[in-house]
Amino acid sequence: MSFIRTVLGDIPSAQAGITYAHEHLIIEESFPTLANPDFRLNDVDKVSAELTQVYAAGGRTMVDTMPANCGRNVQKLAEVSRRTGIQIVAPTGIHLEQYYPLSHWRYQYSEDQLTRLFIADVVDGIDRFDYNGPFVERTSHKAGMIKLATGDDPISPHQERIFRAVVNTHRETGVPILTHSNAGRHALAQAELFDKLGGDLSHVVISHVDRNKDVSYHRELLKTGVRVEFDSAFRWKKGEENWTYRLLEMLLPDFPGQITAGWMPPAAPTGNPMVVRRA
Repeated sequence: MSFIRTVLGDIPSAQAGITYAHEHLIIEESFPTLANPDFRLNDVDKVSAELTQVYAAGGRTMVDTMPANCGRNVQKLAEVSRRTGIQIVAPTGIHLEQYYPLSHWRYQYSEDQLTRLFIADVVDGIDRFDYNGPFVERTSHKAGMIKLATGDDPISPHQERIFRAVVNTHRETGVPILTHSNAGRHALAQAELFDKLGGDLSHVVISHVDRNKDVSYHRELLKTGVRVEFDSAFRWKKGEENWTYRLLEMLLPDFPGQITAGWMPPAAPTGNPMVVRRA
C-alpha cells in the first residue's frame, strides 16, 4: 500500500495535487535563528494567510523541510494545515551541522540511537518539544519523510553515520528521503552512498541541484534513478540566463518523471516521490 503521510494523517497519493517539494513553512525560534533572525517564520496567522492564497491558486500539498531540533514545530504545521487545507508533509532527520551547537546530541548518538529516534517520529509521532528538553511528549502528528544534508566539503564520517541512520529508517518504514546539497555539490556522491547502503533511489530527492550548470553532471546523476529538485528559478539575477529553465528544457525530455519542484512555474511537470511505499 502506498500513501503520503501528512501532519493530519495519511492520504492517498492521488490526492496530492500540485505539490511543492521543498518549503520552509515554519521555523521556530531555535539555534539557527540566533545567528539568522530573518530565518524565523513562526507566526501561524501570517503563514496561514499566505498558504490560503496558495490553495486558492491551486496548490494542494507542501513538503516542509526543517528536520529535528533546528526550528521544527509540528503543532504549528498542523494548525496551518487545518486552517488552509494545504496538506503538509513534515520531516524527521538532521540538517547541516551549522544549524546545531557543537554540543548537540547529533554528535553523541550512535547510528542505532539516531535510527530509533527517526523511526519514532515516523511511526509514533513527533515530540511536541522537538527534543529540546529531557521529556518527550509525542503528538499525533507524524513525519512523512526524512532529511539529511551535506555541504561544500566531502561527506564526513559523522555525515556517513547520519546517512546510515536515515537509510535504516527509510528501509524499515518505507518513508522517502530528501536531501540538502549546497548548489548541487556532492549530489552524485549522495546518490552513490544511498545506493551502497541499500536505499531505494526512486524514493530519494536531492535538492538545490539546479544551481549547478553542468548538464552532463545532471545526466549522470539522473541516470542513477534518483529524483532531483529544482527550486532556484527565482535566484538567478536580472540579466542572467535562468539556468533552472534551461536545465528543464534540456533534461525533461529524457527524464520526465524524475524532476520535482520547490518554487516553480505552475506548468512545470513534477513527479511525486513523497509517497510512502508501505505502512
